[in-house]
Amino acid sequence: GGIPVRGFVRGAEGAAVARAAVTLISLAGRQLGRSVAQADGAYTIDAPGAGSYVLIASADGFQPQASTVVVNDEPVAFDILLSGTSGLTGTVRSAESGLPVKDAMVIVTDVRGDLLATGTTGESGEFSFTELVPGAVTVAVNAAGHRPRALPVEVGGTGVTRLEIDLDAGARLQGVVRAPHGPLADARVTLVDAAGNVIGTATTGSDGAYAFTDLGSGEYTVIATGYPPVATALTVTGHGVDGHDLHLAHPGE
Repeated sequence: GGIPVRGFVRGAEGAAVARAAVTLISLAGRQLGRSVAQADGAYTIDAPGAGSYVLIASADGFQPQASTVVVNDEPVAFDILLSGTSGLTGTVRSAESGLPVKDAMVIVTDVRGDLLATGTTGESGEFSFTELVPGAVTVAVNAAGHRPRALPVEVGGTGVTRLEIDLDAGARLQGVVRAPHGPLADARVTLVDAAGNVIGTATTGSDGAYAFTDLGSGEYTVIATGYPPVATALTVTGHGVDGHDLHLAHPGE
């Protein structure tokens, strides 16, 4: 008993999108009707009366589409064009050996930094994401024993974009700071590269151990220090002084 809104749901190059879901909602957000497109993409849905409505179409492998439809007192012809989503696949390999890297974490973000997809590589270092919106994205890869890497990628408008990612090995440096009495806890260890840049700092644990990870190949200098000395002035009279405590700390703590 309503006013029909009918048309065709089509994709790229005018191809019919069968089984697309078409939903009519009011401007207040209430669902008023729903239809499923036929094999030729045709759909028909009844609006309850004259007015403005929102028509939403969605289908597997396509980006959802929302459109405003103005209905008067006669049937409305309204075709819907859906844009297909794109895929991103690739392989993660070791730059040194060329072997695939298994269980690498692959993260895809958009230009705003919002997370779009995440997954891990398989036995052959492969990964695959579907239903990505075409455009510029950032792909970040992190794997144990390798240095993390991020690179910009342009996801194509149609089909699947393929990506090959090589990861450099991440070297590890670890050791123990010892004093004459044994392992030294709370020692400050600084790692400096050949150009004099501070790569990182670490504080030893109770066992005197320290570690640096994700290092590139090259020459480094390791500097270990205890707490800086602290000097206080006081006057001792009579029976002496009790409770003159000293506090040691690294700079900035």
